[in-house]
Amino acid sequence: MGGSQPQETGSAEPAGPLDAQQTQQMAAELPAWTLTGETLEREFKFKNFREALAFVNTMAEIAEAAKHHPDIAISYNRVRLALTTHSAGGLTGKDFVMARLIDVLVA
Repeated sequence: MGGSQPQETGSAEPAGPLDAQQTQQMAAELPAWTLTGETLEREFKFKNFREALAFVNTMAEIAEAAKHHPDIAISYNRVRLALTTHSAGGLTGKDFVMARLIDVLVA
């Protein structure tokens, strides 16, 4: 293993990414997220580093259960997540489901 790319397994998703129309429709349902090319991104701000790490650790459990892992960047009290399905070469329904799960976590 040892690569920097997230691994996705156990997917029942179609092999290809969503088309532009599907992507735009689904992104419109997630106003806190930004569509950037083939990724869905969101930045979170917390009170301090400890809270940021607690969020990442809890989110990681959800990601493991879903077998879909976002790219994560942590900078003190900020966490940036980027979702894409690397194995499909773009956004799939899995990315939008994961974004909704993360939104519930911070609600």
